[in-house]
Amino acid sequence: MMLNKLFRISLRYGLAGGVLAFVLLVIMYYSGRHPLVVSPFLDFRILLFGIFIFFALKEFRDYDQDGVLYFAQAMLGGLAVIFTLSALASVLLLIFGYIEGDFVKDYVVKVTEYIRSFSEEDKARIGKDIYDRNLAALPATNISTLAFTYFIHGLVIGFFVNIILSVILRRQPKT
Repeated sequence: MMLNKLFRISLRYGLAGGVLAFVLLVIMYYSGRHPLVVSPFLDFRILLFGIFIFFALKEFRDYDQDGVLYFAQAMLGGLAVIFTLSALASVLLLIFGYIEGDFVKDYVVKVTEYIRSFSEEDKARIGKDIYDRNLAALPATNISTLAFTYFIHGLVIGFFVNIILSVILRRQPKT
């Protein structure tokens, strides 16, 4: 029963977060900064995951559990938020990519420019064959690949944020 309530709360926060993540993607794109060319360390999803996981777990802990939240419950609730947020944002990104034809083209151009700006030292460190293969594969990029990559990156980013928040928000019953 309690897990059902936890997943319902997590789903609600995940859906709200997914819509907000998509809106931020669109805003970034139309403001001239392609959202998929941002460094993972500066990705706005770190903050979004933090906010939505925090409030979902806090609501469950404070209103449904009388202040008690076990680490396993926190991890499950946070993972539900992460999965829902990432899945919804990725599906909306997929739809947006089909509607906005220049989205993938702009991505390919910006990443190609970025890769070509590598120094010879960077190319040697990566490996000339890997560098050439990645550069040659860019024109074949499609919105499905970008949306799937966005989803996977969201799961990875969210997982680490979730661990931190699950440790911070857990509370054992007082004996």
